[in-house]
Amino acid sequence: MKRLILILVIILSFTTSACGSWLIYHKPEFSGKVIDAETKEPLEGAVVVAVYNKTTMGLGAGTLSSIINVREALTNKEGSFRIPSYTTFIQPFSWAYAATFVVFKPGYASVSNLNLEEVLSKETVKDVELPWIENKDLKFKIAPKVIGLPKLNTWKERDMANRITISDIPKNKLPLLNSLLDEEENFLQQNKGWRR
Repeated sequence: MKRLILILVIILSFTTSACGSWLIYHKPEFSGKVIDAETKEPLEGAVVVAVYNKTTMGLGAGTLSSIINVREALTNKEGSFRIPSYTTFIQPFSWAYAATFVVFKPGYASVSNLNLEEVLSKETVKDVELPWIENKDLKFKIAPKVIGLPKLNTWKERDMANRITISDIPKNKLPLLNSLLDEEENFLQQNKGWRR
C-alpha cells in the first residue's frame, strides 16, 4: 500500500503544470457595472451571482456537470460590483467549466445562467446585444465590464423574470438573490392587475 501511494505521489509531482492543474479550480475576480439598457443609468441594488461549475468524467462514456460553489454581490450607487477570485481543489478526473452568472434587479429582465466570464474578467470583448429569452424585443446590452438590463413593462414580464433557480444550491447560500426574489414576489402578489 505504501508503495502504491509513493508511486502516485511521484506521478503527480512529475506532471506538467497544464496536466497537474486539473486538481485545482480557479476563476479570476469578476467585476463590472450593471446599468439600465436604455438610459445607461447605473442600477443600484442589483444582485450578481457567479456560479462556479465543473465537469467530471462519468463511469460510462459521458460526463457530469455540477456546481462547485456560488458567490454573490450587490451593486452600489454607481452600479458597480466585485466578486473576488475563487480557488479550490476538485477531485481527480474533473475540470473547470465556464462560470455562469445570474443578474437580477426587480423590474428588469433577469440574466439567468449566462456565460459572462470573459465580459466580466477582460476588457477585450466586443459590445453585443442579446435578446431576452422571454421577449425577443427586449435586449440586454453587453459591453466589457458592463451588463445593461432592459426595463420590464408588464406584470407577465416581471413574473417571468422572477423565475430564477440555481439547482442544488440551498437558499441560505444566496441570501441577497433570495431577498430580491421575495421582494419581487411580494410586488407581484400585491399588483396582480398591473399591466397584464
